[in-house]
Amino acid sequence: MSDDILTIEEVASYLRVSERTVYDWAQKGEIPSGKIGTVWRFKRSEIEAWVNERLSPKHEEAAPSVRVRNILSPDRIVFITHATRQDALTALATRLATAPQVKNERELVDGILKREELMSTAVGRGIAIPHVRLSSVTDLVMGVGICAHDIIGFQPVDDVPVRLLIMIAAAHNQHTYYLQTLSYFSAKLKDKSLYDALLAAPSEMEAFELLSKD
Repeated sequence: MSDDILTIEEVASYLRVSERTVYDWAQKGEIPSGKIGTVWRFKRSEIEAWVNERLSPKHEEAAPSVRVRNILSPDRIVFITHATRQDALTALATRLATAPQVKNERELVDGILKREELMSTAVGRGIAIPHVRLSSVTDLVMGVGICAHDIIGFQPVDDVPVRLLIMIAAAHNQHTYYLQTLSYFSAKLKDKSLYDALLAAPSEMEAFELLSKD
């Protein structure tokens, strides 16, 4: 495991679990991961940090259940017209930075773009979930980008172009809640009828109500 970028096989060997377990964790957003082309890849430093956090004493309270209305507001839902991945992510991150939980817009934008350059956050089915944890974020918060056309530059494993962005920013000490939120939206958006309804939503408030339904 001397390389900086690791394969599923290398991570499975390091963690002493099956390759299928690592794959499932990656699909659910439960382990730091992304894709290069159509193949899952992992950054060694992120995996080591992830392991250390799981082994160290917890300094955060038990993660609350995910309540969309607590972490999203209609003003952080953006109808994106940009055609490229970088422009779309920048536009959404800039809007997300207006949330009071975000104290440094530049750090958020840079963090989102660097995370995406490392590994694609496209999870398939036309969805990407860009995410980052930063010291300048005081509490978990999210934004949503709804795109009228395909966004160029993502590398979805299923070749379905990305049109829906779920962007999540959290504080450094919110590891459990952060992973829980990633997993929640990965599961929630498997509902194609919800995905289609979001793309067709006539307003930010309508999209907010769709996402807020249990």
